[in-house]
Amino acid sequence: MSRDMNSPFRTKTVEQSIRDTEEPEHALRKSLSAWDLTVFGVGVIIGTGIFVLTGIAARNNAGPATALAFVAAGIVCALAALCYAEFASTVPVAGSAYTFSYASIGELPAWIIGWDLVLEFALGTAVVAVGWSGYVRHLMHTNLGWDLPRALEGPDAGGSFDLLAFLLILVLTAILVVGTKLSARITAIVVAIKVIVVLLVIIAGLFFIKADNYSPFIPPAQPQEAGGGWHAPLVQVLFGYAPTNFGVMGIFTAASLIFFAFIGFDVVATAAEETKNPQRDMPRGILGSLLVCTVLYVAVTLVVTGMQKYSEMSPTAPLAEAFKSVNQPFFSGAISLGAAVGLITVSMILLLGQTRVFFAMSRDGLLPRVFSVTHPKYRTPYRATLLLGGVIAVVAGFTSLEKLAELVNIGTLFAFVLVALGVIILRKTRPDLHRSFRTPWVPVIPILSIAASLWLMLNLPVETWARFGIWMAIGIVVYFLYGRSHSRLGQVGADAKF
Repeated sequence: MSRDMNSPFRTKTVEQSIRDTEEPEHALRKSLSAWDLTVFGVGVIIGTGIFVLTGIAARNNAGPATALAFVAAGIVCALAALCYAEFASTVPVAGSAYTFSYASIGELPAWIIGWDLVLEFALGTAVVAVGWSGYVRHLMHTNLGWDLPRALEGPDAGGSFDLLAFLLILVLTAILVVGTKLSARITAIVVAIKVIVVLLVIIAGLFFIKADNYSPFIPPAQPQEAGGGWHAPLVQVLFGYAPTNFGVMGIFTAASLIFFAFIGFDVVATAAEETKNPQRDMPRGILGSLLVCTVLYVAVTLVVTGMQKYSEMSPTAPLAEAFKSVNQPFFSGAISLGAAVGLITVSMILLLGQTRVFFAMSRDGLLPRVFSVTHPKYRTPYRATLLLGGVIAVVAGFTSLEKLAELVNIGTLFAFVLVALGVIILRKTRPDLHRSFRTPWVPVIPILSIAASLWLMLNLPVETWARFGIWMAIGIVVYFLYGRSHSRLGQVGADAKF
């Protein structure tokens, strides 16, 4: 841990991070309970991953064994969640992995992860908005006979601009400006609807399972052409093995894609500063929501792949189409409605997470301080919310689903690596720090988390790594041109107010 104020690895103490939350003009309102956090977690975790990406993974990568892919991804997330729970309860400050890295590894790594999280949550919000738009269009067409003009249906449907995704982000931006508690109440209602839909899929679908659809449970591996290329997984380029879809390795390929379905629990950590009792409630919200959702994901995947042959599953609305394939239009319509309603909260909570990271970076001076001023009435970071909401709305309007999901995954996994590393470092540098929740078996659990996260990252395409690398390179340039010289921590020696 460096206290050299000229070093890019200078660290900000936990105590200073907590003191910063008490500045009236830059303070967030503490209004969330353990229940709110768990609802947030379930609200964001159950989303595009189960309603949309299940079909893509089953059809292209793992077949019925997609259920095992959810288990694999869930284990990786559980390892990371234990690390997040320790940090979020010890450093209850907005910013999640950014704030944790600032307190343990240093300013430059914190900036890098903050820059990464801004991209992760932005693209995550856009991914879910695009998925929501697809379900709404499906619902409109199937039940009402309405269709938007082709040009306004978005790239995934052969159009040029996704009007519905664009409008959704603008509405959610307005809700988040008004207040976190309001968004929590809306989320609670919508999550109830969403969980009912998931249980409906599980219970109703049990009556339409055909054992033949599970055979083979792990489809035979289909070797792809060996070699390099933009679309090849990085592990293939580095080690030269011939990749496969399906088979055992296909399970891990699917896990690296559907991993996006689990990113909700790290969004919960961004709301630590707005929690009434973060030391007690953050671990409950993070770990509880992850456990509930993993069980539901595995159950839904087993049911839906038993109802419809994996090779025939829809890549855009797999749950609804599975019921349609067994002549159950009522359930198909109910699922489309539930998915459309449920995905709204996913977008909203991801947008909430992004604005809190951006807010924390701004409050530290690494981004313009003007974006860390909170609304005089609502105590929300309204300027950051309006800026980011507008940008994401445009991105959602013009971008396709799968490319966005891959970029979100690599950003999330990178955050997991740094958080796990931060737990190990902070245990060494600040053994005196009170920890209301302690990650068990340190450093074993954090090391396993790092290894598992890196393995899933290696299964992502070279193209994804290249885009991620470009974004990171831009971030480092911005840090040295702006962030380092404007950092409030770095100005301590220059008699700046901190």
